[in-house]
Amino acid sequence: MAAMAALQSSMTSLSISSNSFFGQRLSFPSLSPVTVKPTDKPCLIVVRLKRWERKECKPNSLPVLHKMHVKAGDTVKVIAGCDKGKIGEITKVFRHNSTVMVKDINLKTKHVKKREEEEQGQIIKIEAPIHSSNVMLYSKEMEVASRVGHKVLDDGTRVRYLIKTGEIIDSAENWKKLKEANRQEKTEVATAA
Repeated sequence: MAAMAALQSSMTSLSISSNSFFGQRLSFPSLSPVTVKPTDKPCLIVVRLKRWERKECKPNSLPVLHKMHVKAGDTVKVIAGCDKGKIGEITKVFRHNSTVMVKDINLKTKHVKKREEEEQGQIIKIEAPIHSSNVMLYSKEMEVASRVGHKVLDDGTRVRYLIKTGEIIDSAENWKKLKEANRQEKTEVATAA
């Protein structure tokens, strides 16, 4: 009994008062709240990845963009794969995984379900990307595929040229033609829709 009385008295001395720390927020004076600084320029890089693909990133979490020897609008010849020997124009470039889309080359079959009751399902052919190492720049005048070189002209502009023929690829006339073709395609799509 005496032991029980001693235990009871020690418990009352340890009883928790109403001004205890339970139910109150803990504050750490040494830790200050972390302020997040908003960035002026948001990330404008859009990357098309499959669910199973993983992109390689830089320390600032932006994807690593590979340098490529071809650009959109270049005429290329496929040097490897099932479409070897075919010639086409590059329509799109994916720099995060070094692939390019070439017009009417590497066509894949896609089965499309019907979206509305009146509409029918269909089987269509779509262009799939090719790795940039499987294409080579092509000269239409000389009808030869060549590696690409870089040189600086007299006026200080850095241009790409074909090593075998010496033909300059990045001329102002070529860019104007490419821009006009893109405008025509956009207007055709707008009128069709």
